[in-house]
Amino acid sequence: MYNAATLSRSVRLFRAFRQEPTDKDTFYRVLAADSAEQVAAFTPLRDRLLLDVGGGPGYFSDAFRTHGATYVGVDPAVGAFGHNMVRACGTRLPVRTASVDVCYSSNVLEHVSEPRAMLAEMVRVTRPGGTVFLSFTPWWSPWGGHETSPWHFLGGDYAARRYAERHGHAPKNRYGTSLFAYSVGAVLRWTSACDGATLVHAFPRYHPKWAGWVMRVPALREVASWNAVFVLRKDS
Repeated sequence: MYNAATLSRSVRLFRAFRQEPTDKDTFYRVLAADSAEQVAAFTPLRDRLLLDVGGGPGYFSDAFRTHGATYVGVDPAVGAFGHNMVRACGTRLPVRTASVDVCYSSNVLEHVSEPRAMLAEMVRVTRPGGTVFLSFTPWWSPWGGHETSPWHFLGGDYAARRYAERHGHAPKNRYGTSLFAYSVGAVLRWTSACDGATLVHAFPRYHPKWAGWVMRVPALREVASWNAVFVLRKDS
């Protein structure tokens, strides 16, 4: 597992997370650098082709290139940050089967209406022996409702209405449209039934190494994992 997963690292990440609403640059640069180190703990990155599903505005591109990877990102809203980016949907990747060494995704799964289709696509495009590295925010996480949190605990529709009433506009992440209630248990069930890849490890993304046990407790992991990571190896 990720050897640098210490308490001081967790404190640094959560402090950066608290800045996300007002200082996205700082948060995403810290997160991207940490994420590249996490992936590198499971598979070499130098001279490897890495596909980032939901690549966003370039922070992860810079971090993975620093580790020597050849980076290609897929995002439905490429916009102005189109260097080595392709406009496409994660559930229908325009990528050849078994063509990338690493398929990576950060905080995208909870935003797609067909999460199992996206998981299957990530496995499909990864070469035999390659790595699928996925993280997402479970619905029952304290941040599961994103900007509508913690009111999502009372229901996604209620949380969205409350946000709109207080702010005068709908939330960016709209429940049932661009934000969905997906669970750690659902991903684990999918991985256990997956034909073509084997789950190597599952752990809470921001926590120190000694807190990894929370992923083994069914109800607790949905809340306490905060953000869950799943590492799969494509079968040979």
